[in-house]
Amino acid sequence: MAERKRGMGRGLAAILPESGAGGPELRELLISQIEPNPDQPRKHFEKGPLQALAGSIASAGVLQPLIVRPVDGDDGRFEIVAGERRWRAAQEAGLERVPAVIRSSPSDERLQAALIENMVREDLNPVEEARACAALVDDLGISKEELARRVGRSRAAISNLVRLLDLPDDVQSLLEKGELSEGHGRAILQVDDQGKRSRLGKTAASEGWSVRELEGKTRGTSGGRSKRAPSKGGRISAEEKAAMADAEDALGEALGADVRVRKAGQGLRAEIHAEDMEELLALARRLK
Repeated sequence: MAERKRGMGRGLAAILPESGAGGPELRELLISQIEPNPDQPRKHFEKGPLQALAGSIASAGVLQPLIVRPVDGDDGRFEIVAGERRWRAAQEAGLERVPAVIRSSPSDERLQAALIENMVREDLNPVEEARACAALVDDLGISKEELARRVGRSRAAISNLVRLLDLPDDVQSLLEKGELSEGHGRAILQVDDQGKRSRLGKTAASEGWSVRELEGKTRGTSGGRSKRAPSKGGRISAEEKAAMADAEDALGEALGADVRVRKAGQGLRAEIHAEDMEELLALARRLK
């Protein structure tokens, strides 16, 4: 628990520009002091994911603070700028207080602009970019297509960034410190088990593995996504591995999605990863 608390004062507070002489203020607020933004684009929160988040919060607490602003004319009340899903899940988990960054920004549009402006800065690490993407998509209701357009990236690139937040905290820390790259993070995500992800990340950083070397290790890890028996054709040659990696890159660029090419019996299989049903349906429409 102590290790994970490093995120309490980070997240959005670390990448947004300072406001005023003292900058944003991090406080613990009563849930009853906080109210949702009536203009929040997202009105429906699916029950299943909300309950899953509530379970996580019940065991580990709220790891990323909400962003709130004072309610005009109502001292002691705050309106959510970002983090309504975490606020609802915290209520479901029975918490009385949540961490919140208090800002005086008058509109969501200004916060969106600040986050997007910071995303195109050259000094952000991949985890900070991922947090900004998650806030814009999950909390402020910007679609991934719109965000991709505004920052000059593909939708797949945005999805891949957000997925980095699924990595264990110690691996995220390695990305923050520059010991691993975003490509390393994506490769580690091909392994399902969090413990194995941590071990792979630490070893990759200490041994100085390239992304391709790490991808080779994840394909040979029992906890990886590909759990089929070795093909009848035997081991994959270095030339075949390179060709498969090139095919992944080309397909991913053409489809705007995360694509993995696997050996399957006497042939090959291309697996397309979609972050959610919306992304899968958008991909299906592009393929028509």
